[in-house]
Amino acid sequence: MEETELCFPQLFNTSCSRPKRTYFENILIYILLFSISLLTSSLNLLVIISISHFRKLHSPTNLLLLSLAVSDFFTGLLMFFHIVLINGCWLLGDIACVIYYYLVYVFTTASIGTMVMISIDRYVAICYPLYYNTKITLKKVKICVSLCWTWSLVFQSLNVMENFKQPGMYNSCLGECVIVINYIGGMVDLILSFIVPITIIVVLYFRIFVVAVSQIRAIHSHTAGLTLHGSVNVKKSEIKVAGSLAVVVVVFLICLLPAFCVTLTGQDILLNASSSAFVLSLFYFNSCLNPIVYAFFYSWFRKSIKLIITLQVLQSDSRDIDML
Repeated sequence: MEETELCFPQLFNTSCSRPKRTYFENILIYILLFSISLLTSSLNLLVIISISHFRKLHSPTNLLLLSLAVSDFFTGLLMFFHIVLINGCWLLGDIACVIYYYLVYVFTTASIGTMVMISIDRYVAICYPLYYNTKITLKKVKICVSLCWTWSLVFQSLNVMENFKQPGMYNSCLGECVIVINYIGGMVDLILSFIVPITIIVVLYFRIFVVAVSQIRAIHSHTAGLTLHGSVNVKKSEIKVAGSLAVVVVVFLICLLPAFCVTLTGQDILLNASSSAFVLSLFYFNSCLNPIVYAFFYSWFRKSIKLIITLQVLQSDSRDIDML
């Protein structure tokens, strides 16, 4: 690793250098990242096709899952560009570098915002089931999703605006992909994109868990009017919801915490490709796990996968199949 080679050998004085890896190491890294990117895109595309195609799945909760899948799908596609960064050399130009990071920020912010809305949706469904149909409607969810994406686009545009004015101004050599976000913008991003969302998710999860436990205890204490089978089903349902949200919190922390901790290292947030490959890989991997955490908990998703793979979705009446 001490030996280095240049990104642009013909520009000896201005080219960046990169650590020299063995052929086996490069192949292993490329295969791993390509597999994660392909899996992320494929899983989220299946979610998008399922919810968009089948009319029975057009519900408020599934619309939120659709928004999450869209943001994670594009994040998976952007990971193909991240593969270019692994060797420490960006070969696509300064403009493409800024656009790349801008899109990463937009899709990640939209994904996190959608995760918060999903937690709120589940909170109302579990804690206030009688008011769910009036509080959470398809129209309200569409408005919230639109606002989430609009906020992501506008906020991240303000964050990287200086980098668009003069792309590559912070690069120390040719082949580097570096952007700088000012201290205030970085702290606001840290608070709104990590601290506040994870606080909301944890608080709502704890509240859901408490309600689930209390409902289970109430069922066991009033078994006179319920069959044992019904009691067990309700118990499994509540534990399933509580367990899935616990997985969400753990996955969210493991994958995103290292990336957001970078913002606490100094007055400027400096993202250098060669020094943050592992952090960014974890950052992306969260988008791969989201469809597994959210969608695979639903039987309709497993059923829709079979219909999509067998091409039954191409039939004229497939949109009206009862998936629930």
